[in-house]
Amino acid sequence: MEKQTNGTVVSVAKQWWLKVNTKAVRLGPADGAMFPHIVKVSYTVDGREYVKRKWFPAGCPTPFIGSAVRVTYDADRPSKARVFE
Repeated sequence: MEKQTNGTVVSVAKQWWLKVNTKAVRLGPADGAMFPHIVKVSYTVDGREYVKRKWFPAGCPTPFIGSAVRVTYDADRPSKARVFE
């Protein structure tokens, strides 16, 4: 059975080593480049704090540090969760 709670974004890290080029011809090394992000979300279930990492593809909007996100977790195993923006 799945339950929901609110989580807080703890960190947002840009993956510099996975560059996605959006232009056919570039004038510089980062011209038209987009990067995916890894977002860490902290959430609490029954007094215990968990941290979940979520990968956002390049071009998708990422939440800001300190913003609230929705977390759906398994009632039997709260460490198994999904993060929604």
